[in-house]
Amino acid sequence: MRPPPSRRRFLQNVAAGLSAAALPRFAHSQTAPRPPKQAFGPSEYSATAPVAIEVNARPLPSFDIRDRARTKFGSLEYRSGLILTSSFSGFGGLSGLRLDPKGGRFIAISDKGSWFTGRIIYRGRDMVGLDDVEASPLLGPDAKPITSRNWYDSESLAIDGTFAYVGLERANVVLRYDFSKGFTRAPGELVTLPPAARTLPRNKGLEALVFVPKGMPLAGTLIALSERGLDANGNIIGFLVGGKTPGQFSVRRTENFDISDAVLLPSPSSDLLILERKFSWFGGIGVRIRQIALTQIAPGAIVDGPAIFNADLGNEIDNMEGIDAHVTAEGETVLTMVSDDNFSLIQRNLLLQFTLME
Repeated sequence: MRPPPSRRRFLQNVAAGLSAAALPRFAHSQTAPRPPKQAFGPSEYSATAPVAIEVNARPLPSFDIRDRARTKFGSLEYRSGLILTSSFSGFGGLSGLRLDPKGGRFIAISDKGSWFTGRIIYRGRDMVGLDDVEASPLLGPDAKPITSRNWYDSESLAIDGTFAYVGLERANVVLRYDFSKGFTRAPGELVTLPPAARTLPRNKGLEALVFVPKGMPLAGTLIALSERGLDANGNIIGFLVGGKTPGQFSVRRTENFDISDAVLLPSPSSDLLILERKFSWFGGIGVRIRQIALTQIAPGAIVDGPAIFNADLGNEIDNMEGIDAHVTAEGETVLTMVSDDNFSLIQRNLLLQFTLME
């Protein structure tokens, strides 16, 4: 009996349409606050309280499958990566990630309506595991898990001090959490969005959130990007929520890429990095990062920028859905990406880190 095909071979066959041959400085981190000192332990577990879980990590020593010695990919240099697994049945579907300024503690969301918090363990510059990981449900305005409202697809996360914003793609709503009121046990409050946001496609709606801090153009604005909500010209719709110049703008859509997340770089560049992905039966699976000047973004604008990173199935990628940035003690800007495994046996939860080269 022939052995079953590997996960990667399966994905390559899918990407190739089941054909005979597979297609071969200082960054602004949307700071993830630490939990309050009265951390919630497993003995306090309830329907709304966090529970401690164990996450196993297997290292990815290289990123390029075809050339294991290669480390540079566009403007990025590969640092390290992990394949994450857990016996906790709710672990997976990681769709948004924010780190503290040093890249240690993290907060993440799952598209099944869960928070995950914890700490990345490093050995030198390499990630080697996760510790202090807790899981808890995202709560709605009624302080009940959002899944009780049939709200799922919690896809996007932005941080503003002690406040967190979470975008729910299928419902096309944004919830605002005040972490000073119980950290991940805080209830979410509905954020008022432009009426056009409610008309986005149900499964291609709000996919990326970025809060613009003081000292930058658009300070105080929540930037909300859709995955593939298109304007009349076929470009991707975005919204400026709050701030001094609220309104709608577009991101030029090219090469059939859709948006999956975004993160800001700091002044003086004030640039927005947009993480994108695509899939087609004949073109395969692709991941891209575009760099767009924040100063371009304004109501009515169509913004665009160069790709600084491209990857495909010849690289260690999966369904890459989250991106953030932090700065090392040596002053290196590090981008961290996370993948959503869709709770599928043939996909992986990946945590990847790259240095952004100046």
